[in-house]
Amino acid sequence: MHALSTRQWLVLALLTLVWGMNWPVLKLGVTGFPPLTFRLICLLIGTPVLGAALWFMKVPFRVPRLYWRELFVLSLFNMFIWHVTMILAVQYLSSGRSAILGYTMPIFSAAIGAWVFHNQLAKRAWGGVAAASFGVLLLLWHELTNLSGKPLGVLLALVAASTWALGTQLLRRTTIPLPTLTLSFWMTASTTVVVAVLSLAFESDRWQEPTGTHWFAILYNAILVFGFAHSAWFYLARSLHPVASTLSTMMIPILGVFSGAWALNEILHWQDWAAMGLMVVSIACVLWPSKTQSAAPSMPEAEKD
Repeated sequence: MHALSTRQWLVLALLTLVWGMNWPVLKLGVTGFPPLTFRLICLLIGTPVLGAALWFMKVPFRVPRLYWRELFVLSLFNMFIWHVTMILAVQYLSSGRSAILGYTMPIFSAAIGAWVFHNQLAKRAWGGVAAASFGVLLLLWHELTNLSGKPLGVLLALVAASTWALGTQLLRRTTIPLPTLTLSFWMTASTTVVVAVLSLAFESDRWQEPTGTHWFAILYNAILVFGFAHSAWFYLARSLHPVASTLSTMMIPILGVFSGAWALNEILHWQDWAAMGLMVVSIACVLWPSKTQSAAPSMPEAEKD
């Protein structure tokens, strides 16, 4: 296994807890409330929280004009598409199913790394991709055979996962010589603008006062997800070997499934259990380092912040 520092282990553990528990929170947030508007309010609160953290830690805000285009591309694939499509998917699916589908990201990342960036992918990794694909088919089959199911939710979640995977690959290869927190702030701020335009265009006729439950979900996302989790993920994605960073996602969908069943009384079907098992197997196949990888030295950190 690639060695992680104490700080990295702590960030990874907190990230897993925050993101895993967020799936039932998201479901509460969009139940009876316009999903894009929910996301917008989270961003409107979360972006200043993140900005205050940068100011307190004296992290620079300025991004030279030379890097604006690359920053926009990173924002598009890491934030814009994910946040719009995933919040729409959550309203159609159970929180556990959303978590499983959303965290097929490592599988898409492995495939994109092999096909687009010509990374060598072992045979067992292709077996992992096949296992994940079968798991998705199981979930899709249940949605198609259930009259109350929404296959659109499955499609939106897969679009979200695949674009986030591409964004993660691009983030690992970014040439922008700035702190991760700086990039995270501007990606979050630009996402706020995008979601605001979409909310105004498609949901302004449904705007309403959030209830107490909605405010709980909003504040959870604003402070813990946008104020901490995204920056934590970008830090791990840039500073660790791809295997080590993406291993952090293995427990998130499992935590999401069981927290949703506990908090929202969501019924788990056999397809959910089977898909969850297949996702764990597939992610392990793709991400678990081989003996030669374990013997290789870890990649140096991209930055110290």
